Amino acid sequence: MPETAVYAPGTPIWVDVAVADVAKAKAFYKTVLGWDAADVPAPEAGGYGMFNVNGKVVAGYMPVQNEQQPVVWTTYVSVEDAAKTADRVKEAGGTVMMGPMQVMEAGSMALFADPTGGVVGVWQPGQHTGADIYNAPGALTWNELATRDLAKAATFYAKVFGWEAPADAATAQYVEWKLGGRTIGGMMPMGEMYPASVPPHWLTYFAVGDCDRAVAAVEAAGGKVVMPAKDIEQGRFAVIADPGGATFAIIQTKQA
Repeated sequence: MPETAVYAPGTPIWVDVAVADVAKAKAFYKTVLGWDAADVPAPEAGGYGMFNVNGKVVAGYMPVQNEQQPVVWTTYVSVEDAAKTADRVKEAGGTVMMGPMQVMEAGSMALFADPTGGVVGVWQPGQHTGADIYNAPGALTWNELATRDLAKAATFYAKVFGWEAPADAATAQYVEWKLGGRTIGGMMPMGEMYPASVPPHWLTYFAVGDCDRAVAAVEAAGGKVVMPAKDIEQGRFAVIADPGGATFAIIQTKQA
């Protein structure tokens, strides 16, 4: 995908994080990813804000509203109609957790759980059309579902978003989601490395120019290295938790 984002319906378009301590989260992400932060000034925004790199919006943040709300990164998929998507979710065996709801003039959103337990959001763009950049250092670069039932997930996301998965998806070690023949995300099985207490989930990846340097900054900034940096075909990546426990990944691609 190009650095300047042009999102077709069915493409992951946005990510945001719910945090218990907004000030601490702002400081952490500034240190690790170089993000600046700006709260949305409207009172009805409820403390929602935007992270940006050099003035380009890359992700959102919000304070948790109650003790039951998880501290987590959420992936949002672009859709033409959030209400119709909610109907497809229910028909495909998923659960509507929140919405659909209008978010001021920004757009409409909803949160769903797929039949395997993975939670994903959808965004029907209004004034907010998603991240300004993609695949650049500090910007969103990949979204990946970890699940214990690849076949069920593949069927669900095909019905809801039109995503294509290979015929052997049920037994694959890794699946690349495609939309109109273009790769838009990934899926992997949750093997023995995942404790039974860890539910299926979407993992957000951000690009960095130097993976090892970013990892070194994590613990000093109050975060935790969940999976140390390792080399893969695409580059070098690590899994991180911010000071509140929200987990995400960073990756230095071979092109970075």
